[in-house]
Amino acid sequence: MIEIEFANTFAQEWIEAWNSHDLERILSHYADDFEMASPVIVQRMGEPSGQLKGKAAVRPYWTRGLAADPPLRFELLQVLTGVDSIALYYRNARGQYCAETLTFNLDRKVVRGCAHYAAAE
Repeated sequence: MIEIEFANTFAQEWIEAWNSHDLERILSHYADDFEMASPVIVQRMGEPSGQLKGKAAVRPYWTRGLAADPPLRFELLQVLTGVDSIALYYRNARGQYCAETLTFNLDRKVVRGCAHYAAAE
């Protein structure tokens, strides 16, 4: 079971890592073979499944995201806990609402991430 204290601490560090634009700091939260699913993977990487597996596959995707204009910046709005996962609800630099569900292994590393985005207004 994910404790709320862990979830809140993790969420704060995760947001700070992304806002720092330090890719190694971001990747430190993830297991080497984690899986990432996002509709942006289809757009940015041309991967029709919308999924990437492993840090080596995700690194170029996130490198492009960190170079995006406007500069990437997240504002944490809410943290939700589950059995072995948390959901982070946040707003990005464009004002778009986003949610990421992050599933953890026993070492508290993310093994699966799944991003969701609100329709652009």
